[in-house]
Formats: sequence, C-alpha cells, structure tokens
Amino acid sequence: MIQVEKLHGISIFRQRVEIVERKGRGHPDYICDAVMDSISVALCKEYLKHCGEILHHNIDKGLLAAGVTKKKFGGGRVVKPMALIIGDRATFGINDIKIPVKEIAVMTAKKWLRENLRFVDSEKDVRYWVVLAVGSEELTDIFSRPGKSRGANDTSAAVGYYPLSPTEQIVLELERRLNSKEFKEEFPETGEDVKVMGLRNKNMLDLTICMPLLSRYVSSVEAYFDRKKVIYRAMLDLAFELAGSNFKEIKLHYNTLDRADRGIDGLYLSLLGTSAEDADSGQVGRGNRVNGLISMNRPMGTEAAAGKNPVSHVGKIYNLLAHQIAKKIYQSVEGVEEVFVLLLSEIGQPIDQPKMANAQIRLQRGQNLKNVRPTVEQIFADTLKDINNFCLELAGGKYHVC
Repeated sequence: MIQVEKLHGISIFRQRVEIVERKGRGHPDYICDAVMDSISVALCKEYLKHCGEILHHNIDKGLLAAGVTKKKFGGGRVVKPMALIIGDRATFGINDIKIPVKEIAVMTAKKWLRENLRFVDSEKDVRYWVVLAVGSEELTDIFSRPGKSRGANDTSAAVGYYPLSPTEQIVLELERRLNSKEFKEEFPETGEDVKVMGLRNKNMLDLTICMPLLSRYVSSVEAYFDRKKVIYRAMLDLAFELAGSNFKEIKLHYNTLDRADRGIDGLYLSLLGTSAEDADSGQVGRGNRVNGLISMNRPMGTEAAAGKNPVSHVGKIYNLLAHQIAKKIYQSVEGVEEVFVLLLSEIGQPIDQPKMANAQIRLQRGQNLKNVRPTVEQIFADTLKDINNFCLELAGGKYHVC
C-alpha cells in the first residue's frame, strides 16, 4: 500500500533548537557497526562465489570490549588488548559446499582495523571471539522459498528523510574532514576517535568536538595545550568554511574535560587513537543512523542496520531505502521542501511489497499535493520494482550504514 500525505508541524529548518551528533571512525560504536557490516559484505561475496546466491546471515550482534593501556608522554603500552565479539547467525555451507565463516569474519575485521585505525595493531591489540551459529530453520527457510524477491525476515518499520539541514550537513562533513587523510597528514598527533555534537539555537551554531591527541606525539602538558590551540584554530576554520552563510555565529569547544593542573590525567590522550583502548566499549546499533547522523529532531528507527543480510532483512534494506526514496522525491518533484518516508514490512511477505509505504511531504507555498501525488507514487513503484538490484548493491558494500 502506498500513501502520500502532507507533512504537518514545524519544519526542522524553522525549529528554534536543533541537536545533531556524529560518532567518527575511531569511536567504539562506529567500529562495531563498520566491522560487522564489512563482514556481511565479505560473506555475501563468498556466498555468491561458491553458492551462486546470498545465504542467510545476520552479523548484527557485536561488542567491542575496552582494553587497558598505560600512557606516558612520548608513548605507552597496551596492558590488555581490546576484545571484539562477533555474532549472531550465519550459513556455514550448503550441500557439500563449506564456507569458512569464522575465518572470513576475523580476516575481515583485521583488514578493516588495519585500513582505518593507523596505530591499532590488528594482530596484537585486539582479541577476536566469533560466536556465530546456524540460523533457525524458520528464518533460514525464507531463502529457499520461490519468488522473485525474498520474503521479509521480520515485521519492522523504517524511516528516512531528505534534505539534510545545514546543521546536519556541517556535523557530518566536519567529522569526515577531521578524519580525512589530508587532516591526519597535517596533524598526525590527532586520533580517529572523533565525536561532533552540534547545537543550533536559532541561527547560532555551537559545536563540541572530542578528539584525542596521541601520547607518542606529546612530550608534556605544555606541549599538549600548545598543539591543542593550533588544532582548535584549524577546526574552527573548517567549521566556518563548511557553514558558509547559514549561521550568524559559530562557537566551537574542543576536549572540554581537559585540566592543565591535573597533569597527564587531565588530558585527553590516546595510545592507539580510539577510546576502546581503555575507556569506552562499543556495540552495534548505538552509533550513527544509516545516513551517518544521530539527529534528535528527526524520527529515528530502532533497528541496527549494520551487519544484517541485504536480501531479506528489512531492518537494513528498508532503512537505507527510505532515505533513498526521500532523496529521489525531493530531487524529482518540483516544489518539495521536505520529505519523510516510512516503510513497514510484514514477516514472510516479499520485500518489494511493503505493508505500508508512506511519504509525508512538505510543499512550498502554492504547490498542491494532488499535483505531485502521481509522481511520488511512481517513484515508490519504480524503486520497489528495482529492489533486487538495490539489495545487490547493498551486498557489494556500495552504501555506508554508519
């Protein structure tokens, strides 16, 4: 069922207060989401190669337990490695074909860590616990049922929206720039565990950023605060560059817990670049939504998309698809100011036939919903018709989930 209706209430662009958060590449929650989804992509590739189809799996239960480090000016050491627990269900083979699921999971996790965290030794600094098991017969059976599209393996709802607000755009892009190759080359002493919190109060933007300095590059308390000043100015310049003319005033706060009179204990120092080394554990689903943001003024689903299989688990498929449809509507239909898309599945029913596909549209003054409804309905129909190709793109890792 497809329904198109007007979006009521105050637009996010006109609300007085807006709060947006992004957890960056080195945050423990981001690590869990990214690693588990990478494992799903790797398994999809292996299933397609050896079995000709994507088999049942859900690698969406993951925990990164913090380790223990001892930091000092100029370096430090790992006392206890981090522990990465990888769950939940997978297919280990079909007929006489065996898939080395556990080996693939660990190999993929190590590869992600090597490519994304400069100072984490994926062999020594992390221990891996694979607790994947065979799926239930009822859910596994969905993969053997006839039909051009898989049946949904859950009754689940998802929501997407477009466009991003200026606050959302700057929070998203600022973290990406702070973790970019260019920034790390200019400021190699900064870790990857970046968190950006944005608060817009009317047309004033207040940004709070947490990003550790690496102990190997810091020789003293004074040296820490000297580099912090330089980095702060670079971050502020980036913020103004990204903001353009969208805000009347921008304030930026960096590592606000720092206290010079507390010595090394009063500084946000890191040995490996992530707080998972000794301070904060991570878990799948506690990080960014699939568009890379945690936006408090927006509707948010509760599904953790990362690691779910991309051909039957609507907790992944519909979450990403809802944002894609909202973007298509905004870009294709004249006079649209803001779009929310809701998708609801029913377990066992084909994923190209949602129980409800709903678009809530805010139109510019003078536009009529009756005039845009046919185009919106056609966008839904065309997108759902092509859902199998979208699922294959998900399986190939085309879309980020965090």
